[in-house]
Amino acid sequence: MDVHDLKKEIQQRLQNRKYLIVLDDVWEQDIYFQIHDALHDLPGSRIIITTRKDHVAGISSPTRHLELEPLSQSDAFDLFCRRAFYNREGHICPKDFEMIATSIVDRCRGLPLAIVTIGGMLSSRQRLDIWTQKYNQLRSELSNNDHIRAILDLSYHDLPYNLRLCFLYCCLFPEDYHMSPESLVRLWVAEGFVRSKDKKTPEMVAESYLMELIHCNMLQVVEYDELGRVNTCKMHDIVRELAISVAKEERFASADDYATMILVQQDKDVRRLSLCGWKDHRAVKIKLPHLRTVLSLGGTASSPGMLSSILSESIYLTVLELQDSEVTEVPASIGRLFHLRYIGLRGTKVKSLPNSIENLSNLHTLDIKQTQIEKLPRGVVMIKKLRHLLADRYADEKQTEFRYFIGVQAPKGLSNLEELQTLETVQSSFELAEQLKKLVQLSSLWIDDISADDCANLFATLSTMPLLSSLLLSARDENEVLCFEALKPRSTYLHRLITRGQWAKGTLNCQIFFSHGKNLKYLAISWCHLVEDPLGMLAPHMPNLTYLRLNNMYSAKTLVLSKDSFPNLKTLVLKHMHDVSELKIIDGALPCIDGLYIVSLSKLDKVPQGIESLRSLKKLWLLSLHKDFRTQWDTEGMHLKMVHVPEVRV
Repeated sequence: MDVHDLKKEIQQRLQNRKYLIVLDDVWEQDIYFQIHDALHDLPGSRIIITTRKDHVAGISSPTRHLELEPLSQSDAFDLFCRRAFYNREGHICPKDFEMIATSIVDRCRGLPLAIVTIGGMLSSRQRLDIWTQKYNQLRSELSNNDHIRAILDLSYHDLPYNLRLCFLYCCLFPEDYHMSPESLVRLWVAEGFVRSKDKKTPEMVAESYLMELIHCNMLQVVEYDELGRVNTCKMHDIVRELAISVAKEERFASADDYATMILVQQDKDVRRLSLCGWKDHRAVKIKLPHLRTVLSLGGTASSPGMLSSILSESIYLTVLELQDSEVTEVPASIGRLFHLRYIGLRGTKVKSLPNSIENLSNLHTLDIKQTQIEKLPRGVVMIKKLRHLLADRYADEKQTEFRYFIGVQAPKGLSNLEELQTLETVQSSFELAEQLKKLVQLSSLWIDDISADDCANLFATLSTMPLLSSLLLSARDENEVLCFEALKPRSTYLHRLITRGQWAKGTLNCQIFFSHGKNLKYLAISWCHLVEDPLGMLAPHMPNLTYLRLNNMYSAKTLVLSKDSFPNLKTLVLKHMHDVSELKIIDGALPCIDGLYIVSLSKLDKVPQGIESLRSLKKLWLLSLHKDFRTQWDTEGMHLKMVHVPEVRV
């Protein structure tokens, strides 16, 4: 979206409405002046600009400046203790630590980032002699750097060697980029930063590294998922500046424009190169013989000869991540890259992979989700070290059709890939059940195009998988009936289940829901017809469910959430439930609910009974309901009864 389109969008959204707009971390005045004429001067409206630059603050009059002061001594000490003694009741500082803790906090000068960083570092070292040692190191660092940089330097050098590599790697992503933990884990493993340990897979060890970096405040959580796990994380911009500085010293490199690229090419020892967001279409041939990694998220990367030169000149390439870039074709020369462990083509316009990919015997991850690839090369089954195969394409990007995404055909010999942990998404077939029997390492499996005839054999095979934790099962079309009687999971790890398509009669009494239900934490059901009330049927058997989504379903007209139902549920989504005209919430139901999303229930004309009893609720959406619903809401004065909910959309 360019500036013109942005201004038009702002004008449309703000027309005749009061507003509060926050422009965060602005470095140049132009950011404001490019859009200010789109902001209507309505009484009661406000614009807040945060910045570290005095000349940006000059946009407003001095009387409207609010300069943030450092934390007071007591607030700084309290923040430090919450991090350093997070696992102690009340976060109380022990008496014998008070003097050294006070000295450390004083050195932080009331700067929150410095306080939480050093507090996180010391939280796992509850020995007075170690704290004294770190304090002395901090004093030494302060003689050479400013306070923030000194504390970040100390925290960085305190990390174990492998964690330092993982930390530095994150600076290859753009500023404020929301990083996916799954992608980070796979990249770190591909780079060789992580090894298996104590019967844990490299991926498990990498996940623990990620949590350690978050705990040390070297990475920040942006969002948690429905199961309470980290969904996205990012680097604070000041922390990223440190990482970039250290990465250059240790021969990492990040190039974002043509001029920098020319400079980088003068250094033939560059190991890792970031071209994220690089939109220069000039022809560039990269000759970096020691290059190990290329990240080009949303970059051009398809300028003439650029990708070909990388593949031909950089024979030691280990990671090739081109997500959302403009690449349209993968040269056959990729097959010569013996060391390649990671290929990321997600969101590109690539239509096929060369047959030479079968030569990549060390490949761990092949991510071709949301590309235009319909069929895998037959030789992909020769890549016996492949651990993560992510391959589906959008048939309907608006996601309104039943088969809005389509998996790839399972290649003959799929059973050769015995190290596979992730397989998303593969089309069902008569042979698939037999092919999957040897893939006992699978933890995440998505299957679509399932027919009624496939169910018995396929689901029996899935039941034997010992490590299965996430499973998606999608029917051939919206009328295909799936029978779940044979799905009796051996794995107690199976906590995430998504089903799409019609159910055979009595499905809610099958073992997957009845006895295994206590293990499920995430359940999404769509495109099925039920006579019963699904909430009433599911609640007694799924006490640990944290996320429930019911979409495009026919069911009973009245849904009832009885007392004590879903005691751990955080999110409930009811969408396109065509028969529902009434929802009752009995006092004591959903005691932990955070988000309730009721959308496109065209017959729901009454306010859900008992909805005001949901005291933990933080988000409530009641959208696209019966035409009389809003009148009923206003008549009953619900905006006052739901004042405890921070976000309400009706």
